[in-house]
Amino acid sequence: MDLLSEEEQWERLKAWIRTNGVSVLGLTAVLLLAWFGWKWWQERGEKESLAAGAVYQNVLTTFDSGRRDEALALIETLRREHPKSIYVAAADMVAANVHVEQNELDKAAERLQRVANGAPDEYLRPIARLRLARVQLAQGLHDAALATLGTASLGQHEAARLEVRGDVLLARGEREAALKEYQAAREQLPAVELESGGVGELLDLKIADLSGPALAGAPTPGAPAPAPAPAEPAAATTP
Repeated sequence: MDLLSEEEQWERLKAWIRTNGVSVLGLTAVLLLAWFGWKWWQERGEKESLAAGAVYQNVLTTFDSGRRDEALALIETLRREHPKSIYVAAADMVAANVHVEQNELDKAAERLQRVANGAPDEYLRPIARLRLARVQLAQGLHDAALATLGTASLGQHEAARLEVRGDVLLARGEREAALKEYQAAREQLPAVELESGGVGELLDLKIADLSGPALAGAPTPGAPAPAPAPAEPAAATTP
């Protein structure tokens, strides 16, 4: 087959453009629209994130200044105007701390439950679960706390999950089960946390407290029985 001359190739190209030019231009327009739409969405997202961040910072400042009710109202404004922002969950976490300080455990639990179930940031969810379980423990809701903690590993937060489980079991009077959870938690800790002043130090105290004779309410196995108390001397008889 003979190769087409440059002139013939050009004529064919012009004929193809006349036939398909509208669809090509339409496709180009769609691609350009998508591109500029994406850029607009990115810029809009950045603007919304900045706006949400500004409100969140205002929440912190307002809490710090002691204007609690105003700060709580700002959180609801943040939730209403930026419902999908991660700052909403972060603000709920801060508010939960304030509620705990005021002994408003029901309100703290409500906010932590919301974050644990629906925070867009997966990093916040396990932290909210751990704090929620501690609040439920403080409320005396032991079964609810254990259900919140679950049985699945929390990854980098697994040591904390096991420790809180131990706290809950100890509150229920299950000392042996609590000891096992504390020991398992200690095994999950990185070496740096086992140094003096680290999380491991508190765990060691809890383990030591449960490892003594008080665990079973009996002398430590193998320990010699305590010597009997000496008998009281008989009272002198009055002549």
